[in-house]
Amino acid sequence: MNAGGAGAGLRVHQEAGVAHLVLARPERRNALNRALADALADAIREAGADESVRVIAISAEGQDFCAGADLAALERLLPEGAEAHRQDAASLGDVFLALRAVRKPTVAIIRGRALAGGAGLATACDLVIAHELAQFGYPEVRIGFVPAMVMTMLRRAVGEKRAFDLVGTGRTVDAREAERIGLVSRVIEDASFDAEVSQILESLSRTPPGAMAFTKSLLYELDDMPFSAGIERGIQTNVEARMTDEFRDGVNRFLRRSRRSDS
Repeated sequence: MNAGGAGAGLRVHQEAGVAHLVLARPERRNALNRALADALADAIREAGADESVRVIAISAEGQDFCAGADLAALERLLPEGAEAHRQDAASLGDVFLALRAVRKPTVAIIRGRALAGGAGLATACDLVIAHELAQFGYPEVRIGFVPAMVMTMLRRAVGEKRAFDLVGTGRTVDAREAERIGLVSRVIEDASFDAEVSQILESLSRTPPGAMAFTKSLLYELDDMPFSAGIERGIQTNVEARMTDEFRDGVNRFLRRSRRSDS
């Protein structure tokens, strides 16, 4: 894949099947403006279309993951009409949609603070790996704003009551609380952070891509399905997976290993 997005504050590189998308505006605490959001959405879709990419990892330069929307950029938009603001908001919404649609695992790697849209960017990923000193928060309400798009994902991740606690109070939570309430997948101590993150990405990159695509697609399709429809959709996906060479090869490898160990 191309290492694009540099001018927009995004560094992109690929290593061992992992597409690394690195927010690169540390002087602005990696705040999201339209150029960066557009670059992120493009990079996610490009990685999704690249057969050599198995995993998409989003991280950041500097002390913080992302401070949310670039308020200086929003200030410049204040005199504009509603359509200009709709287009600006839609650029970040497009990132969230791209992360959900791509059929490869997406991993947010969080050091420092992930606030507002930055916390939303993390929540939009399939897996959220947090440094033990990371912090998360949705402080928009404190400046008369609304964490509007991110609530779609947040309420799914943590439930209504905890979601309102976060967005209604604007409070910041540490990594351990974020893990406890379901905002974070795993918290890793400083001493082993880099090594464990690398291990997680390597493990995901070795997962058969067809099985991963089926797994991710079905997981999110179940959001709006009643129980019986979810079981039926699961049956359909199960059969589709069984028809792949990937599945047949995996079953044969497992049985060969099992038979060798029994003999």
